[in-house]
Amino acid sequence: MKKKILVVVNPISGVGRQKKIETVLRDNLNLDIFDYEVRYTEHIHHGTEIARDAADKGYDAVVAVGGDGSVNDVVSGLYGSDTHLGIIPCGSGNGLARCLKIPLIPALAVRVLNQCYEEKIDVMTLNDRFYSVNLSGVGFDAYVARLMKAAKTRGFSAYMSFMLREYATYQCKDYKLTIDGRVYNRNAWLIAFANSNQFGYNAAVAPLAKVNDGLIDVVVLDKIPIEHLALTVPLAYANHFELSQHCEMFKATDILVEGNVDKWVNIDGEAENLGTSVHFVNHHQVLNIYTRDNSRPLAAFIPPQLAKL
Repeated sequence: MKKKILVVVNPISGVGRQKKIETVLRDNLNLDIFDYEVRYTEHIHHGTEIARDAADKGYDAVVAVGGDGSVNDVVSGLYGSDTHLGIIPCGSGNGLARCLKIPLIPALAVRVLNQCYEEKIDVMTLNDRFYSVNLSGVGFDAYVARLMKAAKTRGFSAYMSFMLREYATYQCKDYKLTIDGRVYNRNAWLIAFANSNQFGYNAAVAPLAKVNDGLIDVVVLDKIPIEHLALTVPLAYANHFELSQHCEMFKATDILVEGNVDKWVNIDGEAENLGTSVHFVNHHQVLNIYTRDNSRPLAAFIPPQLAKL
């Protein structure tokens, strides 16, 4: 029996690659395996509603076409169900897809889906109301995510513009962290709570994080002096950010953050107002996902029309 999947497309995500998704699906999805439908989101968090309805109707998978925010919306609708998540990355950062090594070329990502390679990954809950599968945070990244939420343009250039404009003036804040029952008081520029290893763009701020290890990687980051940026930023892209003198890392399953005076939290790239206290809990391997079998070379997924180029 064929698997029934629903493809959820965010038409405004990222840099526009999702606009040709129906052609990509028609040319690359294995129709001997799948029956599929395509739905387009029409308003904020519409993807959650669509995914929840699909799970209730017994769909085998819901495939998110977009960035980390689009993936988060689908996960929020699938949480607690047996329906699988699929990802066709068409956002700007694509942190979870990069961590899982899902190709960023939509045609190759569809070919990955054809393999039906299954894993279970962890999900973080925030205040028992929100879900995160990639990386969330308080402090500067949440502040920038809030600015991006109101911005008219998306993508890496817009993100970097806000980063550079606000970097000098945003100051560290005092936080009280209760990490698996132990209390730590920290003055931090940002604190990241990672299920995957990165925000996106291959900037691996939590290089030791794994999506299925049952743990949240906590990264407490000081404000990096301007004169240290040239030495520190490359560590993130070299997957060795733990070597930075400006960060402190923990692993835990339960974290309470108090003193979040900005009130905003970056949840998988999208800003949400959760108040001054945020409670993170890891839920181990509760989400089914179709992902890439990384024992297979990328060439195995190249469709014929690309192989000829």
